[in-house]
Amino acid sequence: MRAPITLYRAGLGFALGQRMLMLTHRGRKSGVWRYVVLEVVERPTRDSYVVASGFGEDAQWYRNVLADPRVGVSVGFELSRPARAVPLDEAEVADTLDRYQRDRPRTWAMLKSTIESATGRPVSTLPMVRFDLIRR
Repeated sequence: MRAPITLYRAGLGFALGQRMLMLTHRGRKSGVWRYVVLEVVERPTRDSYVVASGFGEDAQWYRNVLADPRVGVSVGFELSRPARAVPLDEAEVADTLDRYQRDRPRTWAMLKSTIESATGRPVSTLPMVRFDLIRR
């Protein structure tokens, strides 16, 4: 998935709209900056984005932001805004999934079956993280 990262790094992330973001995070062991492009599940406020870890708690980016919640978020025309990663609790995940299912029923049906097939676990067990942008 290098192509989306290349777009963001070239300042062209706006081409992917507001449904995707590039997360800049530090490797928990190496300390090296890492990059991943993730789908935005929800935007609860103007300055926050929620994403799900499609590979559960084993995803490297997820493990890294738990170790160091100081991250950067690039989305649309915003480049590497400082942000803080906040893991959602079970109730917040359930509420987020309920809203997603209500607002995007067709996408939900496809997403749910794809994730459950790939992970072998119910989609409701996926960890989610909210990235709160820090005002400069």
